[in-house]
Amino acid sequence: MDEVRGIVEAIKAGNIKPIYFLMGDEPYYIDKIAGFIDKTVLSEEERSFNQVTLYGKETSIEDIISHAKRYPMMAERQVVIVKEAQHLSRNIEQLLGYVEHLQPTTVLVVCYKYKKLDKRKKLHKAISRHGMLFESKKLYENQVVDWIRRVLSGKGYRITPKAAALLVEYLGTDLSKIDNDLQKLFLVVPKESVITEDLIEKHIGISKDYNNFELKKAIAERNMTKASRIVHYFSQNPKENPFVVTVTLLHNFFSQLLQYHGLNDHSPKSVAQVLGISPYFVGEYQSAARNYPMKRVSHIISGLRKLDMKGKGLGAQNITQTDLLKELLVLVF
Repeated sequence: MDEVRGIVEAIKAGNIKPIYFLMGDEPYYIDKIAGFIDKTVLSEEERSFNQVTLYGKETSIEDIISHAKRYPMMAERQVVIVKEAQHLSRNIEQLLGYVEHLQPTTVLVVCYKYKKLDKRKKLHKAISRHGMLFESKKLYENQVVDWIRRVLSGKGYRITPKAAALLVEYLGTDLSKIDNDLQKLFLVVPKESVITEDLIEKHIGISKDYNNFELKKAIAERNMTKASRIVHYFSQNPKENPFVVTVTLLHNFFSQLLQYHGLNDHSPKSVAQVLGISPYFVGEYQSAARNYPMKRVSHIISGLRKLDMKGKGLGAQNITQTDLLKELLVLVF
């Protein structure tokens, strides 16, 4: 992310703001920026007396301001990091007085995860004017695939499109989870290697043959034999393959397929952009569109909603995952 890189480079160059307010739905970048400030703004010797970490559940706005107004000891500046500051959301506007009269020798870092400041309020405007206000936005699925590719490239690796999609399908769009598993690969896979599905299966434990990604592909191709094998595997391993994840993924797929049917421009570039998918998977939608006309897609979407309710115990009691998966196959085939 260019904005994150810009913040890091500015700090390295000595252009350090008196306040960094890090907010938004994606905690990964908030943690990365706060961690970088934690480890680099002060030397190891200076940190002993001039760096403090507070937690939103255990502190108050008054305590934060009190710490921020202190003077550093035998150092040019002090660092105050407030983690889990979202727990102070009811009173966060009380920071305004401090932001309007910032202590120039303090670097205040506020980690405000999963929430955002109201742009209409004075605090948002004051931080934007006097410090650094950073919003960490959640990435879409197709953006996460590109993110994985960039991270690996920066470490000297490449990854196949299918392997990247497999990671996203299994781990979702949580960048912290993905980064943790990528770290496992860095420990055992030599640099300049290509990360494949086989390597992911071996070192991360994601089955390259029996997963929702392969089930979706089998359904798109109307390959009932392959889909049945995967569904049987899911029924034998319900904890690793919860039905709610499967039905949600397929609902999203058929909803996108319905959108595909309504497009005037079916060129790969246009489809990828409109549906928010990697161009690598456009062929899957083209194949599915030939196998599932629009009316049939609408019927399947309706059926998937009913199955989702059944899976959550609404309208059906004591139904097993095996039975739900059997109903799913009957619905799509």
